[in-house]
Amino acid sequence: MPFKTILVHCDADKKLAHRLGVATSLAEAHESHLVGLYVRPPFQPPVVFDSGFTVAMEDFYRMYEETTDADQKKASSAFAQALKGKKVSSEWRQADGPIDSEFAMQARYADLAIVGQSDPDAPIATPPDLPQYAALGSGRPVLVIPFVGVQKPPGQNVLLCWNESRESARAAKDALPILKTASAVTALIVGGEGANAEGSRRSADRIEAWLGRHGVKGRAKLESGAASEVGGLILSRAADLGADLIVMGVYGHSRAREFVMGGASRTLLASMTVPVFMAH
Repeated sequence: MPFKTILVHCDADKKLAHRLGVATSLAEAHESHLVGLYVRPPFQPPVVFDSGFTVAMEDFYRMYEETTDADQKKASSAFAQALKGKKVSSEWRQADGPIDSEFAMQARYADLAIVGQSDPDAPIATPPDLPQYAALGSGRPVLVIPFVGVQKPPGQNVLLCWNESRESARAAKDALPILKTASAVTALIVGGEGANAEGSRRSADRIEAWLGRHGVKGRAKLESGAASEVGGLILSRAADLGADLIVMGVYGHSRAREFVMGGASRTLLASMTVPVFMAH
């Protein structure tokens, strides 16, 4: 299914231009409707322990309103600037509530959601776990853009992570609009020795055949490695191949309001240097 609607998270992060550049390029290439979403976080009253503290609660709320309004204006201005010269159908949305759950909910009305990699040095209200919350909680594929930016629009040289799991099958299917237009697709299969190696070769034949039936120019690449090494191995092979996009399925579980991801996914989200397309 093509990406008829793309949702991009917008905030006051200075790196917002990176994800907007990718979002507008994808929307133009796939003739998608692009939605920019800014979520106003709820007001969090400060916890005051010093009875001599004299700042009134109204002053805290006024500061919250001023900061949030300024951030929203920065985000909407960046969205409008990114659309200049682009032939893209678009709309701007503003919502109120917890950023992670509100974005995940609105992503369910899109075919692809785009967020930025968490930047530990960015002093903004966006929760650092937004990428994993969106990937595990939205039911939609999520494209995570590294905070260091991208050299070119992703999707010409793709590394597809394949392990025969439900999650990897979902990611491969959801990424087909990109895979079909890619110049090169490499299906990375991390297996073992002996009987496991035979199973990996069989898996390689099957994923190549499946890709081929969809008109995708794909080839499988077999690697050996322990489960604890998969994340690092993916990053290493992406660099070796000059991949501009990594496609992978992610697994995880919810714990209260937190979504906890598997090890390979956490490694990629922490150390990614190219965009990562995730599906759960």
